[in-house]
Amino acid sequence: MSSFSFRAAALSAAIICVSVTQPCFAKNTNDNTYSQKELNQQSVMAVLWTQVSGEYRALSYQAFNLAKMSLDHYLANRSGDKKVAIVVDADETVLNNSAYNAWLVTSGEGYSQTTWQQWMDAAQAKAMPGATEFLNYVKQQGAEVFYITNRYEKGREGTIKNMQVLGFPFVDNDHLLLRTDTGNKEPRRQQVLKNYDIALLMGDNLSDFSNALSPEGLDDTLAAVDNNKTLFGNRYIVLPNPMYGDWEGKVYQHNWRTTPGQKSDMRKGQLHSWVPQ
Repeated sequence: MSSFSFRAAALSAAIICVSVTQPCFAKNTNDNTYSQKELNQQSVMAVLWTQVSGEYRALSYQAFNLAKMSLDHYLANRSGDKKVAIVVDADETVLNNSAYNAWLVTSGEGYSQTTWQQWMDAAQAKAMPGATEFLNYVKQQGAEVFYITNRYEKGREGTIKNMQVLGFPFVDNDHLLLRTDTGNKEPRRQQVLKNYDIALLMGDNLSDFSNALSPEGLDDTLAAVDNNKTLFGNRYIVLPNPMYGDWEGKVYQHNWRTTPGQKSDMRKGQLHSWVPQ
């Protein structure tokens, strides 16, 4: 996942509506007074689940166990003479940034590139459960790890420091492919493919795997996942992240500049509710 950079996107003015297949909702009448702090309270359970639940840890271990089995199968059945690599996202894939998200909740602040830069420089992200062991297993098997992340170049020093402290292998400029002029990861994946066969990819966002899996709309995204369902659990390994992601931007129709009140309405407008009879 990717990184938090997509939150800072400056796009067109919000259109407060949803498709006819979705429930209708009214614009927040207190839109001008609904604060970022109030909006952040909606994230409490997601951040709390990430930090304290055994289920979160179990899902992370499960993902890396699946990745190990997938890599073993790939190595046992591969042909060709290219070197082998795996590709992983950084944030919420091998790095757990929930402490930053918890700070957003407790401080009432919105995400900003300034505070995110401070977080990266602090190099305090924890490893996702099972990440360090798996990444070093990859190295032991003679394969390499490429970290394709949408952290910006100015975060390189803090990211390398953080990853090295956690004991990740291949933490160098050649294997850490940060965002430059675009958040599209496909050119960086193609860069790896020039010299390596990619055994598997790991991420928390669908765009960590293929652009085809992350079209513009919510319904189209669900259809894309269904059409590629056989890839998940073997070539594509997804990590749990309920805190943020590309999906949230689709809820806002890709306009991150909507107000806290509008975002709250848009979120609730996507809920499919049961109505007692």
